[in-house]
Amino acid sequence: MKKILSICALLAIGSQSAIAEPTNRIFVSNEKGGSISVINSLTNKLETTIDVGEQPRGIGLSPDGSELYIALGREDKIVVIDPVTLNVIKDLDSGDDPEAFAVHPNGNLYISNEEDNMATVLNPKTGETIAQIKVGIEPEGVAASPDGKRVIVTSESTNMLHVISVPEHEVVANILVGSRPRSVTFNNDSSFAYTAAEIGGEVKKVDMTTYEVVKVLSLTDDKAKPKDVLLSKDEKTLYVAGGRSNTVFALNADTLEILSEIPVGKRVWGLALNGDGSRLYSTNGVSGTLSVIDTASNTVVETIEVGKFPWGVVVDD
Repeated sequence: MKKILSICALLAIGSQSAIAEPTNRIFVSNEKGGSISVINSLTNKLETTIDVGEQPRGIGLSPDGSELYIALGREDKIVVIDPVTLNVIKDLDSGDDPEAFAVHPNGNLYISNEEDNMATVLNPKTGETIAQIKVGIEPEGVAASPDGKRVIVTSESTNMLHVISVPEHEVVANILVGSRPRSVTFNNDSSFAYTAAEIGGEVKKVDMTTYEVVKVLSLTDDKAKPKDVLLSKDEKTLYVAGGRSNTVFALNADTLEILSEIPVGKRVWGLALNGDGSRLYSTNGVSGTLSVIDTASNTVVETIEVGKFPWGVVVDD
């Protein structure tokens, strides 16, 4: 029995050591600056800026935190950076015009290829393209379900969510959600998904068992062109980047009732939460800033100058 316990303990230690220590950094992709802004999440101070290439948009971390991925739309590749040393490790072929991507729990990348109307599945460790899946016109937003069984790709011109089964990589549902859906997110048990229709100014909640839209909110601000959507850690609040309204909307995740409207910078696009959910970060494209929002009070507590046209943001803490 002691020998069995020792082996189990060693396996546990090994699995823990496989997870990289957090860098306490915030990474922002600057679309027109061709760079990544690196910010200390403890001080909210800009550490450095990394030149990465043309049109960096989608950004994400590997499940173990050891690699940072950036999609370069005009170079048709994913750049891989060590989040500790900030050195470029390698480039990966992503297919044409990678817009955004999701990191699957198994580590694979699901990438939207806007010009080809495809989704590419890429193993970032080996560089192998596992699958290419036909979706709608102008795919952009991508989300992987926490249970790993499904991936959703939004198509801006087809106005749909395309639900892809994993590991079969087959489209199992096409859900009409309104004009120009640009992002999507799952809840923790993968039973619901949320998306925003940018042109229609709507937010929608989708039942992932029936693939039906069950709740709809039309944003009252005529300037609102919602882009990113993100659930709070306790899943009670849905945050929506309002685009031209220069506002982050906090909604009741169950009813989609507006709880708060948080003024941020101009043309708010990307959203991310820190590890404990106490801070929400928004990229403000036209302002060239990152807003730091206290989620207890839903107020901006700091504004950080970053690069030109910040698009995506990810937090490693």
